[in-house]
Amino acid sequence: MEGSITAELGSRFGEGVLKEETPRDGMPTVWAPAERIVTILQYLKSDISMPYRMLYDLTAIDERAYKRAQNGHAPFDFTVVYHLFSFERNAFLRLKAGLRGEYPSMPSITHIWPCANWYEREVYDMFGIRFEGHPFLRRILMPTTWEGHPLRKEHPARATEMGPFKLFDEKVDREQSALQFRPEEWGLKRHSDDADFMFLNIGPQHPGTHGVLRIILQLDGEDIVDAVPDIGFHHRGAEKMGERQSWHTYIPYTDRIDYLGGVMNNLAYLLSVEKLAGIEVPLRAQVIRVMLCELFRIASHLVWYGTFAQDVGQLSPVFYMFTDRERVFEIIEAICGGRMHPNWFRIGGVAQDLPNGWDKLVRDFISYFPRKLREYDKMVMQNALFKARTLGIGIYTLEEAIDWGVTGPGLRACGLEWDMRKMRPYSGYENFAFEVPTAANGDCYDRAMVRVAEMRQSLRIIEQCLEYMPAGDFKSHHPLATPPVKQHTMHDIETLIHHFLNVSWGPVIPAGEAMSCIEATKGWNGYYLVSDGNTSPYRVRVRTPSFPHMQMVPYISRSYTVADLLSILGAMDFVLADIDR
Repeated sequence: MEGSITAELGSRFGEGVLKEETPRDGMPTVWAPAERIVTILQYLKSDISMPYRMLYDLTAIDERAYKRAQNGHAPFDFTVVYHLFSFERNAFLRLKAGLRGEYPSMPSITHIWPCANWYEREVYDMFGIRFEGHPFLRRILMPTTWEGHPLRKEHPARATEMGPFKLFDEKVDREQSALQFRPEEWGLKRHSDDADFMFLNIGPQHPGTHGVLRIILQLDGEDIVDAVPDIGFHHRGAEKMGERQSWHTYIPYTDRIDYLGGVMNNLAYLLSVEKLAGIEVPLRAQVIRVMLCELFRIASHLVWYGTFAQDVGQLSPVFYMFTDRERVFEIIEAICGGRMHPNWFRIGGVAQDLPNGWDKLVRDFISYFPRKLREYDKMVMQNALFKARTLGIGIYTLEEAIDWGVTGPGLRACGLEWDMRKMRPYSGYENFAFEVPTAANGDCYDRAMVRVAEMRQSLRIIEQCLEYMPAGDFKSHHPLATPPVKQHTMHDIETLIHHFLNVSWGPVIPAGEAMSCIEATKGWNGYYLVSDGNTSPYRVRVRTPSFPHMQMVPYISRSYTVADLLSILGAMDFVLADIDR
């Protein structure tokens, strides 16, 4: 089915207009002229049979330092990359548009997908590519006073490449001026004909924002007229860092993106690396990965469960749930040696085999935790206050969710039984029996209900890992697996040298591109990697679920009250570093 899309596009737009490419991940990939991109994307979303209704991701690549031939055409300076997803086809599609010039421009697609707004702003912020027709094209992650575009190849990656910092009086004045709040600069209006509106900052230091997030509210009394999220406070250049780390040493950086998801970040990254390298992961390593990912899913959901209850007025649950999270971390620490950020997965498998006694720890937890979940049902889900604050609040339909790029529990709460572990299984998930919880109303309560049910399904998966853990290797013997299995280094000098180079320089990953997509704790998490055949990635793109989810907040919070906004934010289960990277 996936292969037929290129033929469909060719018959519709002409064989000479579109150019097909065969990437290492096998995803259908088509080059299109930038001036035709709007027409082609509109056709793919609305007019084609079994349409690509979701804009999964939109990013760019600075091609100017790429050393290899670019698929037979004259080299482009920049490439804008669109990843689309079709639920009917169960397929991704990659569409690429090449641009030339130092600061090129192309048409905006915000009128096709509302979620393209933030993605195009991010490309403008990071690369300097302008999108004609964008309603509000300004920086989104970097300060408005930032000079340069960080993901361009000429922009320095380290502070040591920039020279000493100097704070001149002019810079102080410029920065202070930029801090002044002018509603018009945020797309807001000061008043209407018959009412005066008030502006209110939620954050960037507010317990209801779960981190350093600022939301500018425009209020008419208690009612929200408009809301503008101000993000980027946690931005650390995670994608830029990928360009100067080896494929191996970048693994710990992924842990810090969804910092509640732990090794699940590693998995999303490594699946893409392993596609590029052609590495088959042994069955035992796959099952170990699945078990640890599901343990982290429970740990992450417990943080969300307790803090969400706290957001809407319950104080006790967060203490009980954080105590149970510690029980999960005791297992993680016993196996990995670390807790929140164990960075324990490796290219081709995991760092070590399971230690003696791991099975008893896991068995004790899966016998203990179900009764605690039943207790929390009574404490939170059946609580009248919790229901009053969440039922019928923050509703969106399935069509709206897909338009805005909502994935994970937020999508399943609208009635769509779609879980990447079931529909596009990875790491051996096809071997496990579990259900996909759904709900029907798409409100805050339903999003909570789905996550609570997911914890029970994670327990089912962990129990299967416990009972059917296969024997075998915990890491691939592929020469690009890093680091190689240690005991082999003691037999000959060539293997020892190979081990030393793979650890110090990292493996040389074949040139090409690949994308992964996993069902992470908060939705679909993917890494789009481009290699030019070197020891470091040429381009690392991190597609996180929290970024499009936060973009939807203004849309679903209008006409609700300020108190309702905290329910909407709590039900979303976002992480700020997952938004900002």
